[in-house]
Amino acid sequence: MNIKTLLFAIISTVIISSCSRNPVTGKKEFMLMSEGQELALGKESDPAIVAQYGLYDNKALQAFITDKGKQMAAISHRPTLNYEFKILDSPIVNAFAVPGGYVYFTRGIMGHFNNEAEFAGVLGHEIGHIAAKHSAKQYSQQMLTQVLFIGGMVVSEDFRKFADVAQQGIGLLFLKFSRDHETESDKLGVDYSTKIGYDAHEMAGFFKTLKNLGGEGGSIPTFLSTHPDPGDRNSKVNKLADEAQKNLNPATLKVGRNNYLKMIDGMIYGEDPKQGYVENGIFYHPELKFQFAVPSGWKTLNSPAQVQMAPEDGKALMAFGVGEGTSLTDAKDKVIKENQLIVIESTNINVNGLPAIALLSDITPPAESGQQASEPLKVLTYLIQYNNLIYKFHGLSTKADFNSYFSNFQSTMKSFKSLTDQSKINKKPTLIKIVESKKKTTLLQLFQDNKMPAAKHKELAILNGMELNETVENGTMVKVFGGAF
Repeated sequence: MNIKTLLFAIISTVIISSCSRNPVTGKKEFMLMSEGQELALGKESDPAIVAQYGLYDNKALQAFITDKGKQMAAISHRPTLNYEFKILDSPIVNAFAVPGGYVYFTRGIMGHFNNEAEFAGVLGHEIGHIAAKHSAKQYSQQMLTQVLFIGGMVVSEDFRKFADVAQQGIGLLFLKFSRDHETESDKLGVDYSTKIGYDAHEMAGFFKTLKNLGGEGGSIPTFLSTHPDPGDRNSKVNKLADEAQKNLNPATLKVGRNNYLKMIDGMIYGEDPKQGYVENGIFYHPELKFQFAVPSGWKTLNSPAQVQMAPEDGKALMAFGVGEGTSLTDAKDKVIKENQLIVIESTNINVNGLPAIALLSDITPPAESGQQASEPLKVLTYLIQYNNLIYKFHGLSTKADFNSYFSNFQSTMKSFKSLTDQSKINKKPTLIKIVESKKKTTLLQLFQDNKMPAAKHKELAILNGMELNETVENGTMVKVFGGAF
């Protein structure tokens, strides 16, 4: 038997022995991940996701999503899983699920829903990903691809091989489903939300809100970047809703607008200042009382675990977080070991009166089995001792591009200092405030009556899922901003 015949025999045996019945379609499908492995992966991923984003503390809203989630899980195609539903304390507009029954909604997406039915449609969509084993399919297809193309070249994400940033993308695991998976989950979202009594046409309307968030030429919301649009989604979901409701009295289906809006009254909108915020090119952390400059034009991603900054071209990355160790020397040793740094230069320095160590290092990210070696990186590291903690900055780029970004890295790291400005320390968050229209008017006029700045009108219209010239009836509840805005 030659090697090609042997490989074909091995693959055929794997495929035949690894088929399982899909709970949604009833068809047998190739699957290398067992249900036990799904459960284990979800259980392992959950603490890391919660640690990265944090949980939003709103007991009433949490009780609501748990109640609706359990109700929907019971009528899903996989009712025996032990589902968990959590709200992450992130302004990003997203919802996602990981294998084993874990479903997450961000504070950002909860603030953009305008009724219970919109939420129920997206909830059904995420449970649908779990019910149809979409993540398990991805895993199985990737594993088969590795078998079929051993020795082939696979491009890796070089920065993700750096230990101090490798775990920061964990919340985006298992999100980038195919368009076919999205279509199937949209249908399940309609079916499941209808079965628990909601009008699925509202789900179609929410996808319009998500598209409006991007604007003309703007960046698309995280939900749409991780859940590819199958095309004309609003129209397709409306047709699915018509089909699901053809034997029902639509008047009996719930929307739940006022009840939902009351639950999110007072919710933090956008960044929560106490967790750190960027203003006029400076990152401030009121609780830990430090600040540093962010390079002009760079995007910032702030989470409880780490602050990441990157230019538009994605050719560099700065990561900031808390280092391990009781002293600068101890922290330095740990950083070198964990990231396998090849230190070129190590210098004891002073950063705005604070003791610090600067490291210039090379790193060659390890190549994964069957993949080509990653491009070597160069790293500038600052370890700074402040208020009994060691803070660490890393500035990474390829060796070819490093000099182009070195001044950005160094300027940001050297700008770290104590925060003493009380106006920055005491900054209040922007809140979602629910008001009731006292007359028949337009959305624009209602905003003007509530003294909303003109610069916020379009943003508020999108938040309400409405147009500025749309009529608002007397007694209608609408979102405006409260607190600092």
